[in-house]
Amino acid sequence: MKIRKIAQSWLGKCLGKSLLVAAFCSPLSLSWAVDLEFYFPVAVGGAAADTIQELTDEYVAANAGVNIDAVYAGSYQDTVTKALTAARGGKPPQLSVILSVDMFTLIDEDVIIPFDDLASSDEDKAWLTSFYPAFMENSQTGGKTYGIPFQRSTPVLYWNKEAFAEAGLDPETPPSTWEETIEFGKKLVKKDADGNVSRWGVRIPSSGFPYWLFQGLTTQNDVILANSEGNETNFDDPAVVEALQYLIDLNKEHGVMAPGIIEWGATPKAFFEGQTAMMWTSTGNLTNVRNNAPFDFGVALLPANKRRGAPTGGGNFFIFREADDEQKKAAFDFVKWITAPKQSAKWTIATGYVAPRADTWETEEMKAYTKDFPPALVARDQLDFAVAELSTYENQRVTTIFNDALAAAITGKKGAAEALAEAQEKAEAILKDYR
Repeated sequence: MKIRKIAQSWLGKCLGKSLLVAAFCSPLSLSWAVDLEFYFPVAVGGAAADTIQELTDEYVAANAGVNIDAVYAGSYQDTVTKALTAARGGKPPQLSVILSVDMFTLIDEDVIIPFDDLASSDEDKAWLTSFYPAFMENSQTGGKTYGIPFQRSTPVLYWNKEAFAEAGLDPETPPSTWEETIEFGKKLVKKDADGNVSRWGVRIPSSGFPYWLFQGLTTQNDVILANSEGNETNFDDPAVVEALQYLIDLNKEHGVMAPGIIEWGATPKAFFEGQTAMMWTSTGNLTNVRNNAPFDFGVALLPANKRRGAPTGGGNFFIFREADDEQKKAAFDFVKWITAPKQSAKWTIATGYVAPRADTWETEEMKAYTKDFPPALVARDQLDFAVAELSTYENQRVTTIFNDALAAAITGKKGAAEALAEAQEKAEAILKDYR
C-alpha cells in the first residue's frame, strides 16, 4: 500500500507569476515547491493508514508548494529498516515515523537531526516542551530532542464484562494486582467435560513485541531494564527474574494462560471470539476493539505488584539529516501541524493512540469523545506510572537478545534465571563500547 498526496490547489497559479511573487504564495514562504518523502508504519488495527492519508492531504491542500509523498512502509521493523537502507544509499526520506526506541540507533547512524536545530522562535521552543514527560523519555538524550511523539501508546488491560458476569465476578471490576489476575483468571477459565480449554483467563502476548508487554511486569516489580543513556541493561536483576517466573507460572503453576508463545497479532481476534476473557495489548488497539468486540468490554490500568506501571511505546517523528534546508523547514512545519490539538484529536479518536499533549485532551472533540467513551482516558491516566520503553544503542540487536531469552524461558528450554543471565552477558558485550 502506498499513499501519494501531491499539492495541487493554487500552486499552478503561482508558477505563472514572477519568482518573487511565487515565493510568498506558500504559507511557509518557501522559495519553490518542496518535495517531502514521509515513511510511516501501522502496527495495529483500525483506521491508521486512512487517517494519515486524510491528514497529509489536508496539510498539502493548505500549504501550496509542499508536496508530500506519504509512503506506508509496513511494520515498525520494516520502516526503520527501509529508512536506514535508504539513508545508507544516499536517498533517505526527509521525514519518518519510527519507533521511539530506535532513537539511539538513528543517532549512532548519524541520519537524524535534533528538532532543537529547527526550533528558532520562542513559540517553537515552547512547543518542544508541550508533550507529556513520560513520552519524552524516549525522545530526548544529551539535552537534545531527536523525536516528537505521535503515535504513542501504553499497554492496557482489556476485559470481557460478559465473561466476568458469567464467572460470578463483578463485570465492572478488573483485577488490580498480580494476585487478583490469578484469582480472577482461575474463575474465568472455561473447560469442556474432557478438560479442553475453550476460554483462558488472560492472554499476555509474547511475540511481536515480547519485551514491551513483559516490561509491564518488570515495571510493576519496580525494576528498570535499561538506563536512560541507552548503554547499560539490567536483564539479570532478581526482580526481572521474578517477573519472568510470574509470566511463566500464569500457565505452568496457575493454568490461567495458554502455554507457549502467545501471538501478538492474533490476540485481539482471540479476545473477540471469546478465547480469552482478558488481554494485554496496546491502547493503539482501542478503536479496533471498540469496533469489533461483540460484547461489552472494559479497559483498565495494568495490574500492580510492588507498584503500578507500564512502559510507553509507539512511534516518533524523526527528521533526516540529508534533507536540504527547505525540506527540513517544511518537515518541521508539518510535524508541528499534525501534532497540534485539532489534528492530534482526530488521530487519537480514529486509532486509540494516546494524544501526546495535554492540550489535545482539552479540545471539544476530545471532551465529547471521552465523555462518550471513557476508556480512552485510561492510557492517558497510566502515564503517571509509565516509564521509558526499553531502548539502547544497537537496539534491535539488544532487544532481539532479550526477546530470545524470554522465548527460551517461556517455552521451557531454559530456566528464567539462566536465560536472563545469558541475555545480560550478551547485551553487556555490545553496550560496553558505548560507555
